[in-house]
Amino acid sequence: MTNRTRKELLTKFVMFMLTSSAGTVVDLGLHWVLVEFAFKGNYWGSFWIAPTISFEVAALVNFIIAYFFVWKERISHRSVRSFWRHFAGYNAATIGAYLIKFIAMQGLHFLFVSLNWMQEWSLEPVFCNLLGLCFSGVFNFIMSEFVIFSKKK
Repeated sequence: MTNRTRKELLTKFVMFMLTSSAGTVVDLGLHWVLVEFAFKGNYWGSFWIAPTISFEVAALVNFIIAYFFVWKERISHRSVRSFWRHFAGYNAATIGAYLIKFIAMQGLHFLFVSLNWMQEWSLEPVFCNLLGLCFSGVFNFIMSEFVIFSKKK
């Protein structure tokens, strides 16, 4: 890997991380709203349904930012068809990222339960979600850079 390639990759990663903060805010904010108002005190709602809904909405936000800003120079022809074709690939990769996030989130929750940490804290599901997002973000970047928005030869 050349210095130029490393610099490009680092630049893309930094842009991806900065713009992914919008998706993180959407994910955590919507997750909190759902836990607090729709699924309060409900394990399945708080740890299964709410993170699934919030992650998918955040994925759409992140894709829009990626398509129009982060990897815009790699889109050769912009059209409705191109948008949805790229979104299908992005969403498929996002499902893999979601599984990583979900496993990390569940593992952290069960760790906290076994250690009796944060069990009375209403933001515990959101905290577990945030830590899970850290794991899934790296996977999402790799898929976006090398598969979904890969450079054409």
